[in-house]
Amino acid sequence: MRPTVSGFTQTQRERLAFLELRVFFTGELRRGDIEARFGIKPAAASRDLTAYREVAPSNLDYDSASRCYRPSSAFKPLFEFQSDRVLAWLLQGFGDGLDLKLKQAAPCEGPGNLVRPDLPVLAALTRAMCAKRAVRIHYLSMSSGPKRRDIVPLALADNGLRWHVRAFDRERKRFGDFVLTRIARVQVLDGEVPEAEQLAADEQWARIVDLEIVPHPNVKWPEAVAADYGMSDGVLRLKTRAALAGYVLRRWSIDCSSDHALDPASHHLWLRNPQSLYAVESAALAPGCAQGKVAEEGRGV
Repeated sequence: MRPTVSGFTQTQRERLAFLELRVFFTGELRRGDIEARFGIKPAAASRDLTAYREVAPSNLDYDSASRCYRPSSAFKPLFEFQSDRVLAWLLQGFGDGLDLKLKQAAPCEGPGNLVRPDLPVLAALTRAMCAKRAVRIHYLSMSSGPKRRDIVPLALADNGLRWHVRAFDRERKRFGDFVLTRIARVQVLDGEVPEAEQLAADEQWARIVDLEIVPHPNVKWPEAVAADYGMSDGVLRLKTRAALAGYVLRRWSIDCSSDHALDPASHHLWLRNPQSLYAVESAALAPGCAQGKVAEEGRGV
């Protein structure tokens, strides 16, 4: 009788979950990855690989040229990963990526997440990122509807409400953002990706913007706002990529108008240095940003 995951100890299940998570979402796995993550000896890591292949004999193919394991065409996950945990791993590094049904240390609730991306689509995109390959996707745009697009996925980014893929758009010949949940049917394309389409060539991603955020000048008690955000001397200084600046400013409803003209009842914060958004394309998303309007018109979005 073939063994099952439930027959292993919790410690080994965590290692097997990591093994599966890594090969599923990066497209490759080496014994050294398990050793480095869990601080175990090579013999123990080999036992984990053997155990996984006994439970799921059709999931892994060995690539002798690269000396690593890759997901097979018949790959089916053994573990039911939660999308928010997977995304947290991709953003912050592997924790467990698996709901172990542990009791909460203290009552804790959040607003929940209405956006749940399709994990096979996410895995196909992250594998393409790691392999530096272009993909053909079916994308559902709010402005033009469904369309086939050839893109080079480069990075994932969280705007606080949903995830998007930073990618080079081969049709428009520019870097842009694609909402993760609007992507379907990912097909990896053959051929090397030229340097002009890689992340190093994305000027908006490489540029770091310094934001100086203060309580909105028209709020009655600015000290309360300063306390909310842990400001030092009444200022919160943030560094963010130009490609993400607009998302940050919109998420926190920061008034970016030069004369702080927006309603302080819904905008408790003000960007004290709006000039920092000059030529920042994502500023099109920032509340009250004049630079954003110029950028939006120039991009034709």
